[in-house]
Amino acid sequence: MGGKTVRRVAKRLQGSVNDKVGGGTVNKVCVYWLSGRCTRNPCRFLHLESPTSKPSKQSQDRRSNTWHRSPSNSVKNSSTSHDGGFETESKIARKTQSTVCQYLLSGDCPRGEKCEDLHSWFCGNGLSRVARLDGHNKAVTGIAFPSGSNKLFTGCKDKTVRVWDGTTGQCVRGFNMSGEVGSLIYHDPWVFVGLTNAVKAWNIQTQEELNLTGPVGQVYAMTSKKGVLFAGTQDGTILAWKSNSQTNCRELVASMKGHSGGVVSLVGDAKNRLYSGSMDHTIRVWESDTFECIHTLNGHTDVVMSVGLWGDFLLSCSLDGTIKVWAPTEGGGIEVCYTHKEGHGVLALCGICDAEAKPILLCSCNDNSVRLYDLPSFAERGRLFSKSEVRTIEIGPSGLFFTGDAMGQVTVWNLAGEASAAASCTLASHKPMSAPCKSY
Repeated sequence: MGGKTVRRVAKRLQGSVNDKVGGGTVNKVCVYWLSGRCTRNPCRFLHLESPTSKPSKQSQDRRSNTWHRSPSNSVKNSSTSHDGGFETESKIARKTQSTVCQYLLSGDCPRGEKCEDLHSWFCGNGLSRVARLDGHNKAVTGIAFPSGSNKLFTGCKDKTVRVWDGTTGQCVRGFNMSGEVGSLIYHDPWVFVGLTNAVKAWNIQTQEELNLTGPVGQVYAMTSKKGVLFAGTQDGTILAWKSNSQTNCRELVASMKGHSGGVVSLVGDAKNRLYSGSMDHTIRVWESDTFECIHTLNGHTDVVMSVGLWGDFLLSCSLDGTIKVWAPTEGGGIEVCYTHKEGHGVLALCGICDAEAKPILLCSCNDNSVRLYDLPSFAERGRLFSKSEVRTIEIGPSGLFFTGDAMGQVTVWNLAGEASAAASCTLASHKPMSAPCKSY
């Protein structure tokens, strides 16, 4: 690291108490318990099953940070659920009180087991790191794991797309691109790669290749909806291509203008609407059939890095350090119904369900961590750490999910409750993997 002190990747959350209490017990969460490695019984540090001091009446009466729709169809913050809203989590959020040891990067901590910092790349129940895929050397900007396939596709600013075997974790093929990869998605049976001034497409079944022209500048975001491919570009335009069954080609059918900054995130819902997040700090809502903008959502004060959907709710995150939840109003508009504040800029959002089908939000921050939150309470249930900021997150089968960071590392994770070892497309090794691709 050139002699510089390695920056800690996660600050301790507010609410930790470091004072000793009677009997020599420390009212502080055991970092070894957080990583599942505590062998002390009894342990003088807290294991979170152990009761702490009785909460005050004020804390008992505190309303939880949830949102719901009231009978009048207006949206309010409340601790009581109503028809049409999310079920409320009544339990108190468990806070992750840990800091990654700076020596974890070098693997040589002089304090050993006496170190009070976390000697793990993750903390929280039910999380495990399955594999690390090394090969890229710049920021990973897109990950795709086609359903029914055992191949993982990754795109990177190092001007390459790599294909990884889902059983061995080895890189089995690579492609040199004409420039930096700004985005990569899969929509059966096509893999789309966003480049500068172009989109490249591969049909993974027939090996057919297409080059789509029209973008101006880097293609930062893509999504596909009802046979139409949408691409958000550096100049603020969203382009739409539709497949022509007669010519077997994709034709440019719309150029959607409105944003004054680059479009960096796109998502479509089941109601013919497309949502776009931009460098101009706004979110625009479009009719995906007519390609017309019907709403402009203001609320963020910095780049809107990611937009996602959960039921009737739109979630957005920004470099302003907030995650906002938006809901439709009675009059047909969309308004913010809840704002979650992070201490750092938020880079990416992605949703997954645990083994009990409870929704979990994966939230990447620019402090080199990924938080896992229960929805709708935003109770933190775990945290992942990386050597650099995680730029992209993708969900896989059987509890697997993937992260790609700014240094080119792709990591495979598993959320407990799903037997990833039994899955046909499991990335099975728990060891770092690095291998040259067989062909470029």
